[in-house]
Amino acid sequence: MIEHDGPVLYAERGASWWPLLWAPAFVLIGLGLDIATGPVHLAGWLLSGLGLLVVSVVWIHARRRFLAVLLTRTTLRQGRETLEVRRIAEVSEVGTPVGARVLGGALAVPRKYHGVPLKLDDGSVVLGWARDGESLQAALREIVEP
Repeated sequence: MIEHDGPVLYAERGASWWPLLWAPAFVLIGLGLDIATGPVHLAGWLLSGLGLLVVSVVWIHARRRFLAVLLTRTTLRQGRETLEVRRIAEVSEVGTPVGARVLGGALAVPRKYHGVPLKLDDGSVVLGWARDGESLQAALREIVEP
């Protein structure tokens, strides 16, 4: 769970836990096919399901940690990085210069996410990101450019 310091104005979890249902579904389908076609390999299916479940938990946990977005009146959290909103000088009509730093510690905006360029109080431009970049930009605009 992400800690925050006030009302949440925009949030993305990064991933939901529903993919954990894939492992039991594959085990049940595999067992059903085994029952229908020949010898049943119960131990093999249970071990495969457990392995898939462990991989799914690791994958979901990583996405929830590194792809979560949270905006409050005072902070913008992008993955593991937190930026104070008071440092953001402009949100509207900010161009994206080549080599702009991406918030959250990645080298580029995550795949399937949209970049949101932000001009900071020191004149530098950083790239925020969200699945719905327009909504994040609108929420930031309400705070920064009232």
